[in-house]
Amino acid sequence: MKRLLLASLLGSAIALATSANAAQTDLKALEEAARTEGEVNSVGMPDSWANWKDTWRDLEQKYGLKHMDTDMSSAQEIAKFAAEKDNATADIGDVGAAFGPIAVQQGVTQPYKPTTWDQIPEWAKDKDGHWMLAYTGSIAFIVNTQLVKDVPTSWAELKDGQYKVAIGDVSAAAQAVNGVLAAAIANGGDETNIQPGLDYFADIAKQGRLSLSNPTIQTLERGEVEVGVVWDFNGLSYRDQIDPSRFEVVIPSDGSVISGYTTIINKWAKHPNAAKLAREYILSDAGQINLAKGNARPIRAEHLTLPSEVQAKLLPNEQYVKVKPIENADAWEATSKALPQQWQENVIIEME
Repeated sequence: MKRLLLASLLGSAIALATSANAAQTDLKALEEAARTEGEVNSVGMPDSWANWKDTWRDLEQKYGLKHMDTDMSSAQEIAKFAAEKDNATADIGDVGAAFGPIAVQQGVTQPYKPTTWDQIPEWAKDKDGHWMLAYTGSIAFIVNTQLVKDVPTSWAELKDGQYKVAIGDVSAAAQAVNGVLAAAIANGGDETNIQPGLDYFADIAKQGRLSLSNPTIQTLERGEVEVGVVWDFNGLSYRDQIDPSRFEVVIPSDGSVISGYTTIINKWAKHPNAAKLAREYILSDAGQINLAKGNARPIRAEHLTLPSEVQAKLLPNEQYVKVKPIENADAWEATSKALPQQWQENVIIEME
């Protein structure tokens, strides 16, 4: 019996060692192939978003990968992959969670499972490795305190204010789409019932308070946005980059949504190995800490020890009490697809 147990344990150890060695060999081969390609071109992964700049810097310093990004929305990224096909100018993109399955359905992605695959929750990844969330975000308000004296801490307070509210392009941007969902959640809706969110912003529009400005670092810095509806990590990054004394970032106390973003690798990428290595690095400890430095919560947070100075930059945990994840992914996918037209019919019409 002992011999059988010893043989079993020995066999398991050999199998684990073989598996580990194979993973290391595969990773080494991937690194060499990526070095040969020499560059990786992205869409929707600008330096100012979730601290991508540190990851691109690391990939160049460690593996010699030169990088260029073209910023665009999730929908635009997928459309670009589909339109260019064999003439691809982009290798990898970063899209909102709802757009990952859409990209797969449209056949514009290729799979790659990083070596940290098992530490990514099942709800946050495609079973075949076409997409997997690298980081999460919760919808927040960023408030220009030079223009707004009474900082809103809830959707209810936001609705009663006198300032303009900027949410961005609901027809294309995952941040804006999730902003509508967050308002719906705070007013009794969810991913299966977005109408409370549409009604909420329709009321804002009727008051003449809905701004068509996109809440970006540029519009915020120029003072064009009084209150912006943004991901928490974007709000915190914008605040820190412009002037922390000018802005306050708040998770609405009466409800919000937590979602995330995933890389998608272009099916027709000219530098596919560099794109795969980029995903590998993004989901490594170093890559995940880079994202946390950009105020984004890493998907592997439970497996990381964040530097204390990074942890200190984040919002207090108590602000996230009413934050909810998307529980019905299929329903949210259907709602997301229908939302742009519903936004036009319910909200934009009230601005005329």
